[in-house]
Amino acid sequence: MTKLDLPFIRSHFPAFSEPSLDGWAFFENAGGSYPCRQVIDKLSEFYSRNKLQPYYPYPASERAGKLMDISYERMARYLNVEASEIHFGPSTTQNIYVLANAMRPMWNEGDEIIVSCQDHEANAGAWRRLAYRGMKVIEWHVNKVNGQLSTEELKELFTKRTKMVAFPHCSNVIGHLNPVKEISRLAHDHGALSVVDGVGWAPHGLPDLKDLEADIYLFSLYKTYGPHLGLMYVQKDLILKMENQAHFFKEGVTRNMLVPAGPDHAQVAGASGILDYLDAVYEHHFDKEANPAERNRALNQLFREHEKALMKPLFDFLGSRNDVRIIGPGLSEQRAPIVAIMPLRKTIAEVYDALVKHKLMLGKGHFYAVRPLMDMDIPTDPGMIRISFVHYTSREDIEQLIEGLKAAL
Repeated sequence: MTKLDLPFIRSHFPAFSEPSLDGWAFFENAGGSYPCRQVIDKLSEFYSRNKLQPYYPYPASERAGKLMDISYERMARYLNVEASEIHFGPSTTQNIYVLANAMRPMWNEGDEIIVSCQDHEANAGAWRRLAYRGMKVIEWHVNKVNGQLSTEELKELFTKRTKMVAFPHCSNVIGHLNPVKEISRLAHDHGALSVVDGVGWAPHGLPDLKDLEADIYLFSLYKTYGPHLGLMYVQKDLILKMENQAHFFKEGVTRNMLVPAGPDHAQVAGASGILDYLDAVYEHHFDKEANPAERNRALNQLFREHEKALMKPLFDFLGSRNDVRIIGPGLSEQRAPIVAIMPLRKTIAEVYDALVKHKLMLGKGHFYAVRPLMDMDIPTDPGMIRISFVHYTSREDIEQLIEGLKAAL
């Protein structure tokens, strides 16, 4: 099996050669990843040469439009869908807000939507507000002990009026991978749509959307080494059933219908830098010619094996302690490197401050995952400490983390 070349990986991230970050280990990747050099370069180039209105018939404008089109086309090929099904909006939260407004006219008064209680509020709040507009919101609760969702319980929630199931690919605090294909098929069997929040999982491997069979899938590019945009996949036949959210003359122009304010030209153009990076990683590690979707699958395995190797010593350490609680399940094949913990003998503030003194960058709080914490009877204030890492994290970072936890706990 090909082993990830970490020095090569890190050479593509300017943060690892930034003097002000020297000695610090970064473990808040679930809140936002370091951007790769290719994205930074593309943004700088666009702002320097093409920061003007795109798609006019003069060279600088034509090039600006072409750079944007390239991002749609290349991202679609990596995700194994069509370019017309890709939409770039300002954030995942904003994208779902627009989606909820676009989809409401598709349904009748009293129709039902199932919304999981494992979600980051980005994929819950806008759907739940449809209760004020005649929809019935059915809650899919998590297990009180491990925070997981049960597909058996989901089956009991469907009725003849169910129109949609909204759930995360991976919770940003529970860290467990949900069976997206199985849930999507359950939804389709009941005539309902499958809407997946992929924000927590996409940093660990871009999805093969055709394989997952979801109708809508969303994630944040600033968590996948790119600019501050939300990416939204909407199955091509579905979007034409939605109510246009852009200007009236944009009706039928699918790229615009779900982006009312229009796209951020520079950031859309910069998004293809993510794919430049992934191509470079693939070509460095693999000799085989492959199309973008095949490259993506190979990279997912490469990244996954590296992350799993890093999770093991961390879980071994945490499992050996009686003074800390892991939120969610233990280490398994379905575990992402998103590990929320609660100290049992010290306050979160005490432990967190000690970790910062060990030059560890982590998050604390509820991370907008208020509903799973409510289901698990965990106070949202002060919440928990979250450890999250990706494929550019090193074994030395993990060792630094474990030493910091030993001292802090």
